[in-house]
Amino acid sequence: MSESLSPIESPLLPPAAPPALRRLVRKEWIAPLLLFAALVALPAGLCLPLLEVEKFVFWESSYSVLSGIAGLWEDGQLLLALVLLCFSVVFPCFKLGALCVLWWRPMSVELRARWLHRLEWLGRWSMLDVFAVAILVVAAKLGILAECRPQIGVYVFGAAVLLSMLANARLVALARRHAT
Repeated sequence: MSESLSPIESPLLPPAAPPALRRLVRKEWIAPLLLFAALVALPAGLCLPLLEVEKFVFWESSYSVLSGIAGLWEDGQLLLALVLLCFSVVFPCFKLGALCVLWWRPMSVELRARWLHRLEWLGRWSMLDVFAVAILVVAAKLGILAECRPQIGVYVFGAAVLLSMLANARLVALARRHAT
């Protein structure tokens, strides 16, 4: 007597693709909200004025993360500009992109675990984004007669870093819960 195979077990059909994390946790709304908020806040935080510098009484200028990096590059401070570019722009963008891939793309439990392990290792460097912005503030070359005031970009960029860290932690928790 021959046993019948279900369509899932059929040797003629390829094995079913593993589901995306978002499919495993259908009622989850916190992770996508955190991801969306971080994706909105990061570009805004990079472009909005970070600080306003007033030298003497006559000269005033605002700096964003991107304009600060460009200014350092133009001043010939290439190493500092590259460090800021890597840790304030490239690293956060890569991290958010990887989190989006983890949320949306179907992948095996093993592959998801490898991605999460790498993101956890990289997550240790997350606060370096904020440190990089602090370097930018110091690099503004403030003189004795200068006043520096934080602008909205500091808060938005800080919020983007925090939202990214929270999204990472949430996805790690969800993936570990559904790893079995």
